[in-house]
Amino acid sequence: MLYQINRIMLGCIMTSFCSGVMAMDASEATAAAGRQGGARSIREFGVLSSNSPAVNRDNLQKAIDWASPCGGALYVEPSEEPYRVDGGLILKANVSLIGVHGPVGRGTRHPEKVQPVGSVFAIDDEKNPFITVEHATQIRGIQFWYPKQTLRNPDKIIAYPATICCSPSKGAQGVTLSCLTFYGEYLAMDFNGGRGGIVEQILFEHCYGYPLSGEFIRIDHCYDIPRILHCHVNPANRRMIDGGYSRAVIDSVIARRTFTYRIEHTDNAQLMDLFTFGAYGGIYLGAASYGQLTNFNLDCVKVGIHKLGDSTKNRNWQISQGSIIANAGQDAAEIHPFIVEGMGHTAITNVEAFSGLNGALTAIEMSQDFMLVRGQEKLTITLFGCRMRNYASEQPFTVTNPKAVIRAVGCIDKNENLFEYPASK
Repeated sequence: MLYQINRIMLGCIMTSFCSGVMAMDASEATAAAGRQGGARSIREFGVLSSNSPAVNRDNLQKAIDWASPCGGALYVEPSEEPYRVDGGLILKANVSLIGVHGPVGRGTRHPEKVQPVGSVFAIDDEKNPFITVEHATQIRGIQFWYPKQTLRNPDKIIAYPATICCSPSKGAQGVTLSCLTFYGEYLAMDFNGGRGGIVEQILFEHCYGYPLSGEFIRIDHCYDIPRILHCHVNPANRRMIDGGYSRAVIDSVIARRTFTYRIEHTDNAQLMDLFTFGAYGGIYLGAASYGQLTNFNLDCVKVGIHKLGDSTKNRNWQISQGSIIANAGQDAAEIHPFIVEGMGHTAITNVEAFSGLNGALTAIEMSQDFMLVRGQEKLTITLFGCRMRNYASEQPFTVTNPKAVIRAVGCIDKNENLFEYPASK
């Protein structure tokens, strides 16, 4: 009986809805579709795959100018040919730029050409960031392709400006960057604000790429909980398009001594489910930052996590449930799953580290240690349930800071023995 009642109610609702739609004339339907605040295709504004990059930039900016006052959305209609667009775009406040994709981790592929298809922007501009975002904006479901970027020769890497950034003077607050894929980028997302350009409430989620600068996401002067969630950085992310990057290019990225994820001057950052491969450093937790990091895999790096601190208050990081494969390069003395220095506290739970060979890059089967603790200021570290192996030193910790207070409980060393620090008497 209840099932029959629900069917009758649903039928009445659908009849009423359909009657309302049928009563609209063409002009009313067009307005309802977006001209007074909803989504409109960028093609309506003359952004076409057949246009020059300069024309498409100007037309896309006009579309953004239309959408800003009403909080509208612009639909990046999928296309067989990418939209070639110059940089210098400003995503003005309130605008959403929406494509059709989730992150496409191995790349979309044209059936006859070596190129991605769908909601794709092709970028050649070497002078301007592609798009600068303002407050209350969103970019979702889009691929960014740099067709001139090298795949094989590190001497020919093009140092493109950031694909997505905030204004250094104005910052950005309330920005969503979701389901984005990058091919050939040099620096993917740059949210380094200054004291006059604070960034707040920035959400990065489900973003894939492999930046040839080594920097995928960097944040500075963010004082209200940025979130970096479910991001995957890997040179194989474009495998289905053109096979990905050479070993020489990956080695050159590592040689830049940068970090995939870099957090500076940031309060209560939330980092979850992060992956990187073939980088000098995985995650840099700057001196004026604190927060939580959980569920991560930092693969084929020299330094997994580098944590600093410039005070004893709010310079504390809780780090858990992760794996670090520290093996990049040929000198074990430079390879450390963890580096900790400065002040503050670091709590580490259920993190393992090991080393091994990998044909995609120059690597060895050994790190120097599990953790290097250095500096001259008092800091505190606790570890529980960590598995530590494939390190060259006699002990898993290299401690050159005489004021460091360290306690390890229930950990396993390279000999598969229980390890406590300091050793029980």
